[in-house]
Amino acid sequence: MTLYLKDARYLDAETLEIREGILAVTPGPAGELTFPDTLPGADSLQPGDRVIDCRGRLVTKSFACGHHHIYSTLARGMPAPPKIPTNFVEVLEYIWWRLDKRLDRDMIEASALTAAVHMAKHGVTFCIDHHASPFAIDGALETIARSFEKVGLAHLLCYEISCRDGDGPRKAGLAETDAYLSSGRKGHVGLHASFTVDDGLLKAAVDLAAKHGTGIHIHVAEDAADQEHCLETYGKRVVQRLSDAGALDSPHTILAHCIHLSEEEKALVRQSPAWVVQNTESNLNNNVGGANYRELGERVMLGTDGMHSDMLRSAKAAYLIGQGTEGISPDQLYRRFRAVHTFVHGMGAQGDGDNNLVILDYDSPTDVTPENFPGHFVYGLESGHVATVIAQGRVIVEEGRVTTVDEGEVLAFARQQARRLWDKLRVNG
Repeated sequence: MTLYLKDARYLDAETLEIREGILAVTPGPAGELTFPDTLPGADSLQPGDRVIDCRGRLVTKSFACGHHHIYSTLARGMPAPPKIPTNFVEVLEYIWWRLDKRLDRDMIEASALTAAVHMAKHGVTFCIDHHASPFAIDGALETIARSFEKVGLAHLLCYEISCRDGDGPRKAGLAETDAYLSSGRKGHVGLHASFTVDDGLLKAAVDLAAKHGTGIHIHVAEDAADQEHCLETYGKRVVQRLSDAGALDSPHTILAHCIHLSEEEKALVRQSPAWVVQNTESNLNNNVGGANYRELGERVMLGTDGMHSDMLRSAKAAYLIGQGTEGISPDQLYRRFRAVHTFVHGMGAQGDGDNNLVILDYDSPTDVTPENFPGHFVYGLESGHVATVIAQGRVIVEEGRVTTVDEGEVLAFARQQARRLWDKLRVNG
């Protein structure tokens, strides 16, 4: 089965070269993208072949998210917390830790399906997620994986293990991670943050990651409180603690945020093979500050931190705030936006090959060229320009409509589960 895109203006996501003509896309994790000179005649098409007329529209590689929290999907419009948070730790205590404790399997499924639909409609076909549901851990990762795949998204998942809810959830998090990775799924060993992870758990997580040939996925110095706790408890700063434990040794490790780092910690990050993920809008929302990510090296990618599922929006925010924090250029920002593909490829994960594409109805009043595309990327391109999305050679969004699931049914299920979750929040305070 081959999908043919005719009258396409294909923009190579790496070289930014533009070529006009026909694209041939084959399905599956190992599917390919080729450029035939001619379109097969109607009598030459094989059963299952299809032709889409791009009408001269721009076609390029679809997008990927380097750090998400799909468990926050049902939070939109949620009841107010019992106390208005006055700092970052209270944001966690009174909002997110109250919410994640009340999630159950149906809520997780609704969150994953809805987030996957939103990502697909915004051109995102690969997601690296960091999940939390401390009293509904068993089977949570497989639930998310199957929900993503139902919509058509590929993924790297993990459960954010911590000590904050006691020995039961800590052990369950390790067991869930081991079971998921032992099943043949690729993913990470997730940890919440240094200030909720004791030495025993940190060692267990590093050992588990080594067992499965993967890395750690952890929040790092998102707020100064993480550093303060680490210094008071362990006599060292967060990155030094992670480095001493071997958590930075893997090229598959993801360090989220990395805002409040010393010069010595920045050097440790640069010298390690670990990756950093920037989540600008979440940092602004939580008032934790910003960072000069250029000081952390080239292995920096972008995420949403659960704020939303729109990577183009995240990229614009990173560019705008980056004018004041690091003087980033459109070209540098675009490379950071695309860096997640390099990370995924390094993980050996399937589902992010050349047969993942977006057709953009980008109505620019000016020419788009290889030289000026980064300018179009930051100043012109919006998620509203995403018309059709192809994931692993299969059309999952066509002219703005999700084709793999009934979006109305997904949203109805999500609203039902959100009401259940909100009732729990109201009853338990």
